[in-house]
Amino acid sequence: MASNIASQLSLVSESLYVGLCLSLGTSQQVAMRRDIADIIEKVGSLVRSSDMFQRMVSGSYKEGFRLSGSDRDTMFWPTDHKVLWNISQLQFYNIHSETLILCDCSESPPGFALLQLLTPKLPILSSCITLKGKLYISSSKYRQRMCSTIIPNSTIHGPCGSGSIGGLEFDNAHCFASDFWPPSASSWIDRCHSWPNPQAICDIVLKGCHFVAIGNKFGNQEDHEWRISFAVAEQKLVRGMNHCQFLTYGLLKRFLKEVINKGLIDEKKLLCSYYMKTAVFWVIQQNTKLHWFPQNLLECFWVCFKLILKWVYEGVCPNFFIPQNNMFLKVHGEAQRKLFVRLYGLYEEGLECLLKSSSINSLIVNIPHNPRRSISPDDHTLISEFAFDVEIFRELCHRGELYPHDLPSCMMHLHAMEKLIGSPLTQYQVVILQKLTSTILQRTANIIHNMVRHTGVNKKSTLLTKCRVTC
Repeated sequence: MASNIASQLSLVSESLYVGLCLSLGTSQQVAMRRDIADIIEKVGSLVRSSDMFQRMVSGSYKEGFRLSGSDRDTMFWPTDHKVLWNISQLQFYNIHSETLILCDCSESPPGFALLQLLTPKLPILSSCITLKGKLYISSSKYRQRMCSTIIPNSTIHGPCGSGSIGGLEFDNAHCFASDFWPPSASSWIDRCHSWPNPQAICDIVLKGCHFVAIGNKFGNQEDHEWRISFAVAEQKLVRGMNHCQFLTYGLLKRFLKEVINKGLIDEKKLLCSYYMKTAVFWVIQQNTKLHWFPQNLLECFWVCFKLILKWVYEGVCPNFFIPQNNMFLKVHGEAQRKLFVRLYGLYEEGLECLLKSSSINSLIVNIPHNPRRSISPDDHTLISEFAFDVEIFRELCHRGELYPHDLPSCMMHLHAMEKLIGSPLTQYQVVILQKLTSTILQRTANIIHNMVRHTGVNKKSTLLTKCRVTC
């Protein structure tokens, strides 16, 4: 009997894995999405190299998901502002050309800090307050000032400026960057015995961290504190997952949206997808005996779900990098009790609770009558080459910011892509660069044609000469 149950669970897990590949993406699709997002971000970074702000797409889109209803998360930080963890790090910067900021964690809860301005300059001074005779950058003042600076008419939502452009919802988080790994996260390095690998740890630590413009709601200095963000490290960790781990994360996100939070208004939704990701991180690192492969997908989901249930019961969700930072401070009292009752009810149903999700239900409800789906999946054969090519170009078409509308911008894009030609590129990035180059050359030709037509035939040779000089 036990062996039959195990065999059936394995069959369902494997079939669910195939279904999730088809709905969330095969490993090949996810790799392609990430590669394209990376190369487009590199082109944009080179084009905007002289800009005052650096940007980075974050969230589920950058991780490789393409979920309906998801907004586009982007982080913005000034390139000439740097956060230090101690005064000795001043030696690495030019105090005359860069705005230097000192992190002060002495009076803030774990995961948060005050930011002392060491080199007072405009315009950052307008976001400062004085505490104990020292200048500190107020997160609320900075957020208020930057909200409309990046994209006018955006509204403040948490640490972000939010709004909609062309029907696409966006969240722009305003922050500062630090080139150094936080001392309070040093224990994370010591914990990484099995995952991630040493090279990934080194890469993550060398990237440092960010400070997002929002304070601890349960502290005394919410308006002035900044939250330490590990967005870059999290992207690296998600990309270090195998595809079963990635799909387990996606399954938890879908279960959260369609089951746990179903019918709840925003104010009652105590859990968010960030907690799902945190749970997967902890399970991968701590539960070394868990086998992450298609035939075991349901067990992987269940282990993660039970960890979340435990967190809700205890009212403690430890941040993956700074465990002393309890991200469940809002989960207490009556709200905590109701959430636990809701989750425990699902736990009592066992894995059948997954059937409460309409999309998951459709993937597994007929599995016993379709044994052919239990064949070990080969990602490369789950979708046709035609469908894969269509998605590649769909990915590109969704990034309209890379389609310049004037001649100087066209030239800047072409120069940027020229610089990338000699760098190591994946097969998908080569295709995207080729498509981008042809598109921008076509736009350049159209712009020149329109300019010639409007300036007259006699000025044609002069105009073309100027274009050659620009190139």
